[in-house]
Amino acid sequence: MSTETPAKTVADVQAIVDRSAYLTWLGIKVLSLGEDTLEIKATWRPEWVANPKVGQTQGGIHAALIDFAANLAMISKMGGPVLTIDLRIDYHRVAMKGDLIVRGKVIKFGRTVGTSEAEVFDEQGKLLASGRGSFLTTQTSKAGAKS
Repeated sequence: MSTETPAKTVADVQAIVDRSAYLTWLGIKVLSLGEDTLEIKATWRPEWVANPKVGQTQGGIHAALIDFAANLAMISKMGGPVLTIDLRIDYHRVAMKGDLIVRGKVIKFGRTVGTSEAEVFDEQGKLLASGRGSFLTTQTSKAGAKS
């Protein structure tokens, strides 16, 4: 079991982001953290563009942000990231150049499995994508935990 102290503040979650090259590359800044919620901002990058003619953001960026926000919405209970079991993404509209706001929320927290959802919004507040995931919530499931 991990001996990591449970993350309880925005700064604690931002520290998790800052030690990950991928999350840092996504430009994630933690805006708020509640008991069962998380809100982040992802800073747009030219590398996110899927089709230069259209200029839309690659769907995989949305999927990664949804996975992160839904997972870390459980951080008050788990203390760190947990393993993703299943993830479903729905794309609602094309995202163009611009920062993204992502809100994660715990739906159900069980002894073994928890369910969270997340929504991705553009800078004007339009819903771009949403998703729901199942996550392993046993204490030994924390991502990176040592056996």
